[in-house]
Amino acid sequence: MVDIAQQAAIHPAPAADATTARVPLIAIDPGQWRALAQRAIEPNGYYLPGWELAVSATARGRTEASALPAFDGSSTRLIGLMPVIPLWRAVKIPLPALVSAHPYGTLCSPLIDRDAPIEAATRLLQQAREAGAHALVLNDVALDGAAMTALKQVLDRDGLKPRVLSSYVRASLDATQDDETLLREALGTKKLKELRRQRHRLEEHGPVAFDVARRPDEIGPALETFLQLEASGWKGKRGTALAQHAGDATFIRRAVPTLAETAQCEIITLRTGTAPIAAGIVLRHQDRAFFFKLGIDERFAKFSPGVQLTLELTRHLCADPAIASADSTASADHPMINPIWRGRFAIGDVLIPLRRHDPVVALIHGALLGRNAAHEAARRVVHLIRKRRPTDLRPKDPPSS
Repeated sequence: MVDIAQQAAIHPAPAADATTARVPLIAIDPGQWRALAQRAIEPNGYYLPGWELAVSATARGRTEASALPAFDGSSTRLIGLMPVIPLWRAVKIPLPALVSAHPYGTLCSPLIDRDAPIEAATRLLQQAREAGAHALVLNDVALDGAAMTALKQVLDRDGLKPRVLSSYVRASLDATQDDETLLREALGTKKLKELRRQRHRLEEHGPVAFDVARRPDEIGPALETFLQLEASGWKGKRGTALAQHAGDATFIRRAVPTLAETAQCEIITLRTGTAPIAAGIVLRHQDRAFFFKLGIDERFAKFSPGVQLTLELTRHLCADPAIASADSTASADHPMINPIWRGRFAIGDVLIPLRRHDPVVALIHGALLGRNAAHEAARRVVHLIRKRRPTDLRPKDPPSS
């Protein structure tokens, strides 16, 4: 089977097929891409063109993504789009598979046309085959989401079965509920009373205000405030703040204003007096919001500024009739957002075989499982180390990676 895998990796497909099946992300017509996003069967703010093109252009470790595009029978209407990179580039495994291009946010559900979901899913899988892949690895997809449902239907029809490599449950918000009822049921009267007490103490430093920057002229200064707050905290100390890396800083300064032009991004800020003490970036796609990142001023940590900001964001989203739900894009068991946003949905990494009875898929599956086991062991060690941080610092972790 090793020989089979080596031959498949070396000779994946005729050059003409591979060229037409997988194209540079920048080759996708942006107007077609935006139109598909409007018709997508499942929202994904991280695969909007204004976001993913900026990631692919400069973001550290995420540049030069390709795309599997799916067109309808007339070859004129884009009905599916899956940003991808080779398995070798993703995880240094030399086997013929394509992997979701990571868009910085933890959601890689592909864009599939709600008017033609089966056709779109069929053509996306066929594009992957023609690109020479024996399997697709979809990372961070909503396991029960509409996009994955369409892909499963096509796989079932073709006698193929996806394999879940790993999964977890993360927090979400049902924004159709009354905000105060939702918060009371989530946190309880005693906890809300304590948070109100902390807010009153914040007011001793100046009036507390919650701002939402939406317009292009507002979004630039608000973004710089966010970047300064993020870099001032523990992420800055670890060297993982966006502003600390030129490619990441360029990506976010391009993506946020671009999406703000189409009302698909806003920056929320909590201030006491004139001083910003917490800020977050929120993407919007169709009727869903995505809480990307959070930065706080750790000098105000005893007042729980990240929690205070999230409470205001919850009220803001529940009051917006255009938003039905919000994805925290947070890790599993996140200590800050899980107690506030009590909705849950499953996220996972899925291996999709592209041919029946393919021995190469077994090799890919085994290699990924071995890598995941090693990664999980390392993650547990890191988690134990981080737990030793002072407890008053832990709630400051951002809602997403």
